[in-house]
Amino acid sequence: MSLMVSISGVRGIIGKSLTPEIIVSYASAFAEFSKHQTIIIGRDGRISGKILTNILSSTLLANGCDVQAIGICPTPTILFALKNSDAHGGVAVTASHNPQQWNGMKFVSEKGMFLDKNESEQFWNIAKNNSFNYACWNEIGNFSYKEIYLQQHLDAILALPYMQKEIIKKRKIKVVLDCVNGAGGTIVPKLLEQLGCEIIPLHCDVSGIFAHIPEPVPENLSELRASVVANKADVGFAIDPDADRLAIIMENGEPFSEEFTVVACAELILSKQSQRNQNIVVNLSTTKAIEDITQKYNAKCVRTPVGEINVASKMRELNSICGGEGSGGIILPELHWGRDGSLGVALFLQLLSEFGGKVSELKNSLPQYAMKKTKIEIGKLQPKEIVETLTEKFSSSAEINLEDGIRITYPDSWIHVRASNTEPILRIIAESPNEQKTNELIHSVQKI
Repeated sequence: MSLMVSISGVRGIIGKSLTPEIIVSYASAFAEFSKHQTIIIGRDGRISGKILTNILSSTLLANGCDVQAIGICPTPTILFALKNSDAHGGVAVTASHNPQQWNGMKFVSEKGMFLDKNESEQFWNIAKNNSFNYACWNEIGNFSYKEIYLQQHLDAILALPYMQKEIIKKRKIKVVLDCVNGAGGTIVPKLLEQLGCEIIPLHCDVSGIFAHIPEPVPENLSELRASVVANKADVGFAIDPDADRLAIIMENGEPFSEEFTVVACAELILSKQSQRNQNIVVNLSTTKAIEDITQKYNAKCVRTPVGEINVASKMRELNSICGGEGSGGIILPELHWGRDGSLGVALFLQLLSEFGGKVSELKNSLPQYAMKKTKIEIGKLQPKEIVETLTEKFSSSAEINLEDGIRITYPDSWIHVRASNTEPILRIIAESPNEQKTNELIHSVQKI
């Protein structure tokens, strides 16, 4: 298994593709990229995270950087810390939703955003040259703990103008929470307590030992779904290991759909705006329902290639009010420039409390589409050739977008085929008004 180096950072299998030598190389390159200034680091709680963070931290210090360590925390907390400090960069030690044997590093610029395409290429070139100037004994960096950011992050979410805690407290919502023993356990239970929720915790001990496959998709959430029904809970929340993604389970144990996390949050935010013509930014794989929501509020939906930084960069360019990805991530610039699972929990509970009904009733009030996601191991497949073939096949009958793989769009449906940024797979995602048509779209591409 090779090392995955992409706009989503560096990740690999510990002891195989991600070794101490690799960590030192990229940490030294990031020290140079950040001009040997102050770096904030945090990790998601994986068992391998401690040793990776120690190597990372020592390498940055040896390069003359000051290091501020947050410890185990959500990746969004690191982005929040960058926005609210004078640090010149940050590193989140995480492999996000990848399995237990994986770990990695996501690099954050002084803007409080992950590295964009140009910054990534500059950073990769530094790493490739592998020529670093380590500091003399009297010029090594200073190390400090900065545990204040977790509480500040929580306080900032609760202080958002969209939040009215008393409305949520009055509802007395019963929540089953699954943090997969990842970093979400450091913040989400506290958030729910402050919102007056009754909490039934599943895997919130931050041990880093994942109780199930960590990607928060329905097939990995059977325990959460059963627990919601058994406990007669109002809602279930699943947070991925580094707490930037949120999946929601309805009171009947069925998925709300991770695609609808950003839809529900956008509904709340746009409903509070007096100003029209706002921009909402999402990626090319996000549900068409977001377009219906933006039209409802006279806003505009803008799409980008998949990748959190692509969405965030476009949001910054357009001064967008909010955005996110259909993988369960919501981005709110007034908080920070990244997806945030804790933010999603808070905004969703606010929307649910104002709505007044059950989660399933809330879902039915939103635009309805049938989406299907599948994937194929890349193996010997050539993504570029696949895109060329599909373009030739569909360009006469559909709108074609080649910004990220190929997105084939019809008036009421679409299909997106692209190489993953984080795994050696091709992703195929399709959506239409009904399941049969969606399956037909998937099949038409798989056949080719």
